Amino acid sequence: MQNDGRLTDECLTLSVNSAAKMLGISRNLAYDLARRGELPGTIKLGQKRLVVSRIAIERLLQGDGNKAESIPKLRV
Repeated sequence: MQNDGRLTDECLTLSVNSAAKMLGISRNLAYDLARRGELPGTIKLGQKRLVVSRIAIERLLQGDGNKAESIPKLRV
């Protein structure tokens, strides 16, 4: 989001598959980690849909894994 509150063209969430590609892990492993709550920034939408916070993955890749873990897990 920009400072004035408008959304940018960049999505704030990723699919689990996209997060897996960024992390260099398999899709199956990413889904397993997400279901167990071990993939930082995982957000459950409804009964089945899982998405991942782009910020959490970027922080994890920058070596700030502890900060990524502080992002709350949301269930919508």
